[in-house]
Amino acid sequence: MSGARLHSKPLVCVVGARPNYMKMAPLVRAFAAHADLPPVVLVHTGQHYDVAMNERLFADLEMPAPDLNLEVGSGTHAVQTAEIMRRFEPVLDDLAPSAVLVVGDVNSTLACSLVAAKRRTPVVHVEAGLRSFDREMPEEINRLLTDQIADLLYTTERAAADNLTREGIAPDRIRFVGNVMIDSLLRHRQRAKPPAATLEREGCATTLLHDERGFGLVTLHRPSNVDDRDALREALSILREVSTRLPLIWPVHPRARRNIDQFDLSSLIDSAGIVLLPPQGYLEMLGLLADARLVLTDSGGIQEETTALAVPCLTMRDNTERPITVEQGTNTLVGRSRARAIACVDEILRTGGKRGRMPELWDGRAADRIAADLAGWLEIAAAGREAVNA
Repeated sequence: MSGARLHSKPLVCVVGARPNYMKMAPLVRAFAAHADLPPVVLVHTGQHYDVAMNERLFADLEMPAPDLNLEVGSGTHAVQTAEIMRRFEPVLDDLAPSAVLVVGDVNSTLACSLVAAKRRTPVVHVEAGLRSFDREMPEEINRLLTDQIADLLYTTERAAADNLTREGIAPDRIRFVGNVMIDSLLRHRQRAKPPAATLEREGCATTLLHDERGFGLVTLHRPSNVDDRDALREALSILREVSTRLPLIWPVHPRARRNIDQFDLSSLIDSAGIVLLPPQGYLEMLGLLADARLVLTDSGGIQEETTALAVPCLTMRDNTERPITVEQGTNTLVGRSRARAIACVDEILRTGGKRGRMPELWDGRAADRIAADLAGWLEIAAAGREAVNA
C-alpha cells in the first residue's frame, strides 16, 4: 500500500483523564516525527473536565491541544462509559481511522476501545497487561476488557506479557516497549518547579522546606480510600500521625476534598504538620515528588514516578497492578495499616528507605519504540485488508 493511501486514514489517539496526558504526550511527539505514520487526531473525551487544569497540564507537557473534545463530564461508571461511547461513535464514522490508540485504564480507555472494536477498527493499547488481581477496582475491569479486544498491546514491564498470555492473548499481539510515563518524567525533570515556588504561589509558608527531616508528599484519590467514611477516617488518621514525624504536603484531589467535608473529617487534618494545596500542574508535582523524603499515595502512576526518581513510596493499598515498583523499585504496600505505615516511615527516616533501580527499558525512549513498531504494524494490517477486499 502506498504511503499516501495509508496516511489518508488518521490515527485516533484518545485521552480522558490526567494520567493519560503524561502517557500520550511523548507518543504524539514521536508519531509526528515518524514519516511512516499517519497524522494523529487527538480526541479528549472530557472525562477529566477541569478546563483550566487541562490547559495547564497540556502546556506543562508540551502537548498540542486536542483536536476534538467530547465534553462528557462526570457521572457513574455506567453513565460515563455509555456517554463516551455514544459521543465517540460519530467521530469514528467521520474519520474512518487506521486505528484507535488508547492508554492506561480509565473509563475512556475501555469505552473507546469497545466502540472501535465493534466497528472493526484496530485497537492499540499502550500500558497493557498490568494486573492488580482485584476486581473490586474499576480500573482492573477496564484493563481486563480493553486487553481482550485490543489488536496490539504494548507493555511497560516483562511480567505483563505473562498476565496476557494466561488470559489467552496471542504472544504475537504483545510488544514489550517500556514506560511512556517515564518518557515524560525524564524529558521534563529539569523543568520541574521548585517546591518553594509552588508553596509561595499558593500563599503557604516555606519554612517546612528547611526542616532537617525533609517533607513527605501525599496523594489520595481512589474510591477505596476516600469514598467510604470509615476508610477515609483511617487514612486521615495515618496521615495525621505521620505528620508528627515529618511535615506533609498534600495537593488534595477534588474527590477527597469533597468527601472530607461531606463526612465532617476536616479536624483530622487540621494539623500544623499538614499543608493542604489545591490540585497542581505536572511540573509542580514533579518538583514536589523529586524533592520529597517519602511519598504516601494510592496512585498507580506515582508508584512508577517515585521508582524512577529513587524516592521511597508507601502505597496505601493492599495490592498494586505495578508489581515491578515493589520488586525492583522504591514502593512498599502498606494499605491502611497504621502500624505498618508508621514503621515504614520510621525506617525511611532512619535509613533513607528503599532506593531500588530503574526497571528495564524505562529509559525515555518507549514512545520512539512504539512509533517504529506501530508504523510497520499499520502497514501490514492495511495491506492485509486491501488483499481481502481485492
